[in-house]
Amino acid sequence: MDHDLPYRYMGKADPPQNDQVYKNADRLAKMIDLYHTHGLSPNQCSSILVQTIDAPLPLVWSMVRSFSTPQAYKGFVKSCTMLAGDGAVGSVREIMVVSGLPATKSTEQLDRLDDDLHVMVFSIIGGDHRLENYQSTTTVHQGGEDQEEAGGKTVVIESYVVDVPASSSSEDTCLFANTIIGCNLRSLAMSAEKIAYENMILLVEILPFSWNIMKRQL
Repeated sequence: MDHDLPYRYMGKADPPQNDQVYKNADRLAKMIDLYHTHGLSPNQCSSILVQTIDAPLPLVWSMVRSFSTPQAYKGFVKSCTMLAGDGAVGSVREIMVVSGLPATKSTEQLDRLDDDLHVMVFSIIGGDHRLENYQSTTTVHQGGEDQEEAGGKTVVIESYVVDVPASSSSEDTCLFANTIIGCNLRSLAMSAEKIAYENMILLVEILPFSWNIMKRQL
């Protein structure tokens, strides 16, 4: 399936010719203004990445909101241990990352989890990496005004704020973070779409069987 490449949001583009594309772009800009506009100090940088997924919002949100099992779709996570809490706000997890990255572990705290607005915010509070004062905001949105218009698509937006190390630059810091998040979002898309497809196949297989049972009862 075709996936939108995650990208850094740079502001509104010129209005596209297609009305539906324009409506979606305008809705996306409103989502970003509402949830992903961050105040930065002089030594911080920020970026916003977007992923469209061919899977229903409830499925995608169930994967994103699971603070205790990020390895379900984040390929750089080797294991996750809960240090405090059970996945509710205030919970703390310790993530062990796969070899090859300039880190071995990260300690993270869940700051916000809103199941009605589909908003998740967490902060990195420890670890042996260079992401100091890192806070991530992820929001999950229906791909249209209603389910019919959405066509089963979901939009995931993830933004972050992080300190720029003295030995680095804003560009290099964002490049590093964007690479990790971009891989995670693509992995989320592939995992969610695989589950959605398997659920659809299962439904197709069950429907004839259920219909036959109903006919016998009539």
